[in-house]
Amino acid sequence: MDRSGATVTVAEVLAEVEWNRVLDATSSARVLVRPSGDCCERLGNIGSWRNRLVIYRDGQYVWDGPVTGVTWSLGEVEIVAEDITVWLANRVPHQSRAFANTDLSEIAQWLIDDGFAPDDPGHTVQSIGKAGVSGSRSYTAGIGQTADHLDQLAEAGIDYTVIGSTILLLPEMHLVSVGRLSDADMPDGLQVSDDGKALVNRWIVAGSEESGVIGAAGGVDPVYGLHERYVEMSEISDAASATQAAKARRRTSAQVPVFIDTQQVTISPLAAVDVPHLVPGWALDITSASTCRKITQRLKITGLRVTETAGDENSPGTESVQVQVAAAATEVA
Repeated sequence: MDRSGATVTVAEVLAEVEWNRVLDATSSARVLVRPSGDCCERLGNIGSWRNRLVIYRDGQYVWDGPVTGVTWSLGEVEIVAEDITVWLANRVPHQSRAFANTDLSEIAQWLIDDGFAPDDPGHTVQSIGKAGVSGSRSYTAGIGQTADHLDQLAEAGIDYTVIGSTILLLPEMHLVSVGRLSDADMPDGLQVSDDGKALVNRWIVAGSEESGVIGAAGGVDPVYGLHERYVEMSEISDAASATQAAKARRRTSAQVPVFIDTQQVTISPLAAVDVPHLVPGWALDITSASTCRKITQRLKITGLRVTETAGDENSPGTESVQVQVAAAATEVA
């Protein structure tokens, strides 16, 4: 589609489709089209940033974002796109603004709206609930990329994800289930792993140079020992906010996180989940005894990856649905 919403072309012959959703990051999509008829001429006119790639699954709108790369080859056109937050990586704050003891969801909404203010490709922001974490932040017009500022907020107590042109802001502890999976729903098995590199049980957060503030949270753990990390967050302007940011980071890293991956298997059609509703930030109830690490708990969705191949006259096409879920530090504990 073009920026006005008009359809440029429909990809009638799809060889491959891949789209994903991620938590606190920009998702991407890729399609490989075999043009037929005048579709080839229309595909020759598409270009990065001028057009959007929109994907429907069984008639349901599942992915949307600006085209960021096109490759034309003999008989095929490959289109790569990223979700709407990729624009924020190319934007800076357009106003100077200081927040004092403000919920992070309000700061995040301002950052997003300010980033799109001069040139809005069409976005909405939906806040699922307050972050429950307050802080003071200061932003200067023209300093820093908006996406980097948003990512720093995501590391301090709020989550975000994207569905179409809507950016969802969620409390970090949001754990509303959208379905249930057991071993029977994943006949090819799953993989359970813990990530020791992600363990940090003492955080030191430094604010802006002008303020000179430093906040810290955590200490020696009797099981894991001491793992410390220092980070600078230049938009923080007071000691209380630096301490709150340190506490928020520690909440999600004080225990070794456990991840479960369905290893690109096709989830059974009888599973009590609807793929379009698998949104990062929500949760799945997982029950599995197929590995030595038995799991029975509600886990947050951190990623979704859907791929499909067209097949040929000798073999049908296949769809693969990969879901990644993770236990928050509090859940692991």
